[in-house]
Amino acid sequence: MELGAGKVAVVTGGGSGIGLALAKAFAGKGLSIVIADVQDDALERAQAEISALGVDVLAIHTDVSKHQEVDQLAAVTVERFGGVHVVCNNAGVAGIADPWTGPLASWEWTMGVNFWGVVHGVRAFLPHLVMGGGGHIVNTASIAGLWPGMAAPYDASKHAVVALTEGLFNSMQSAQLPIGVSCLCPGWVRTGIMDSDRNWPAELGDKPEIDPVANITRKHVQRAIDEGTQPAFVADLVIDAVSSGRYWVFPHPEFVELAIERFHRIAEGLNPEIPEEMPGMPPRSQLLAESMAALAAFTD
Repeated sequence: MELGAGKVAVVTGGGSGIGLALAKAFAGKGLSIVIADVQDDALERAQAEISALGVDVLAIHTDVSKHQEVDQLAAVTVERFGGVHVVCNNAGVAGIADPWTGPLASWEWTMGVNFWGVVHGVRAFLPHLVMGGGGHIVNTASIAGLWPGMAAPYDASKHAVVALTEGLFNSMQSAQLPIGVSCLCPGWVRTGIMDSDRNWPAELGDKPEIDPVANITRKHVQRAIDEGTQPAFVADLVIDAVSSGRYWVFPHPEFVELAIERFHRIAEGLNPEIPEEMPGMPPRSQLLAESMAALAAFTD
């Protein structure tokens, strides 16, 4: 689709990271911007930054895990701008609790934002896109949606986003509706995802303790993120995908190779296998040695 003045883009998780970069990239094309986030101070800063680009911007506190708030986001957007053309379901979190022995609330939070947030976004905005004559939906998944190697709740949520996004694409094609669909699957990007529990919802109880095993590799993951791709680069790829109608957005081809190898093993009926090498991380043998040493020190 053609991007330019007179069109409107909505971005959830727009207060920081990839979301803020997406909002700025669409603003750079002249679109009016609606940003949604649960972190009010980040939302306020983002609004000021985007306004400085000379476009109309609306910032709305929104918890995407709650369908009522996303429905309200859509209603306010249409009331303010008369329609919507691009929707980026981008909000995402990463839980820190042990997935098997930690509190179930960590699963509920991760799935609520990462998966249900996308479901709510699609369902709330799709009718407006159709009635407006067309548009584009971008769902932020992760390479973890094709290759499970991060954390079980996060991987599960992102696999679900990949599946529902492909289902949406197929539905739009079958119905011959002028709605483009893109699935964004990044690897390491310089965001605050490792600190996402700063927005832990009070209604889920006390913030969980960090998974002691995952905590051993946390410093390596944080370094990979700190040295990762700038969000602006990812946003530029999304702009190109929306403009050209491309479905897949892969900012990190090196991670795609891991997914390809995984599917080769699936096709051969082989058991899953964690690779020795993962982009941006130390060798698996080193991580295992560090884990064993830390556990031994803990039990002494």
